Amino acid sequence: MSETPDSVVRTYIETHRAAFLDDLAEWLRIPSVSAEPERAADVRRSADWLAAKLAETGFPVTEVWETGTPAAPGAPAVFAEWPSDDPEAPTVLVYGHHDVQPAAREDGWLTDPFDPVVRDGRLYGRGAADDKGQVFFHTLGVRAHLAATGRTSPAVHLKFLVEGEEESGSPHFLDLVGRQAARLAADVVTVSDTGMWSRDTPTVCTGMRGLAECEIELYGPDEDIHSGSFGGAVPNPATVAARLVAALHDADERVAVPGFYDGVAELTETERALFAELPFDEQEWLGTARSQGTLGEAGYSTLERLWARPTAEVNGIGGGYQGPGSKTIIPASAMLKLSFRLVEGQDPDRIERSVRAWAQARIPAGIRHKITFGPATRPCLTPLDHPALQAVVRAMGRAFGQKIRHTRAGGSGPAADLRDVLGAPVLFLGVSVPSDGWHSPNEKIELELLLKGVESSAYLWGELAAAPH
Repeated sequence: MSETPDSVVRTYIETHRAAFLDDLAEWLRIPSVSAEPERAADVRRSADWLAAKLAETGFPVTEVWETGTPAAPGAPAVFAEWPSDDPEAPTVLVYGHHDVQPAAREDGWLTDPFDPVVRDGRLYGRGAADDKGQVFFHTLGVRAHLAATGRTSPAVHLKFLVEGEEESGSPHFLDLVGRQAARLAADVVTVSDTGMWSRDTPTVCTGMRGLAECEIELYGPDEDIHSGSFGGAVPNPATVAARLVAALHDADERVAVPGFYDGVAELTETERALFAELPFDEQEWLGTARSQGTLGEAGYSTLERLWARPTAEVNGIGGGYQGPGSKTIIPASAMLKLSFRLVEGQDPDRIERSVRAWAQARIPAGIRHKITFGPATRPCLTPLDHPALQAVVRAMGRAFGQKIRHTRAGGSGPAADLRDVLGAPVLFLGVSVPSDGWHSPNEKIELELLLKGVESSAYLWGELAAAPH
């Protein structure tokens, strides 16, 4: 039987599997924790390592890009480019990150988090899934693509942007993308910082929610005062905090901030049907959530609430006496920390204005306040009928040999910055599963799925080149 291109891909991957995993383990040993200033040299070492490995892979252009300013430098990003021999080929930008979450053996790791080990078909180590493993599978994927097609360059103009601050909130990412927009110009962006439903149900993600966060500080008397002598006659900041929380949702668990739902992209019946196809066990999910029951916006399923509806959550509330027994005071201050997950059609700046107006209208005279918003993340959604998304579905279908279903992600990331600045649709290609334990002790990646990621990547470039663009 003659070999098919797909069988050539699989043979190539199996032949080079050991060397690929050895290289990945070497990268995982670099503790590139962007949140810890003392690890700055390691983050830079990680960037240098990746740039060198991409050059070894065959990328003719590899660069380490600085972020921030000379006075306040950020963590370095890696850029690479491999033009196609076909001048009419589309340009694809792959996004990921090489920084990782903090990790220490005493957090509950069975082994050193930065000394990766393989156990029971799984590679354990910080960054194995989030996100080094899923960035790195493209290096073997593009080589398998070349081996199967006989090409000397990819079927698309291929670019990489791998940032070093994603786990710290990407504080310099939008500025970097804006400054380097011409170099990063692409027809399609592929994000490999995502995952699938499960190992038995491969899926493609079609969107991520955005995020806006704020802290509300409330100040009443200049110091704690006696509730008997002054209670009932002066405003209490802790009471005001409680009233703000109580006013955040209505009886149907909808966010009660005026204008909050303006522009929200509503779920289509097709999307609702696709979500309903997934083998979702609500009781099993509640166990994972460590929760005793579900609650959310009326009229929507749990998955719809998680992926396609905006939310408002109280992340922290404080004020007044917290010790044992009683202390009959009116506290001098109180505070709230709120976060808002946003969906396509919502603008973080407009949400900030709405929340400020809503809070200020409910804070009585005699209470001084300060509302502080942090940097926001915009939502991102790819239309189901987009040709590039269908190319991802076909590539994954060839690798997994079964129907690829659709999900969205409830969390947030910087994908929308790339879409907005570059004007290109965002695709998601990831093979991590929920049990991989992102940000947790004993993070791992399933080796079988990691290699399916390699195979999907190998098919993707040809599929995108053949798709309408």
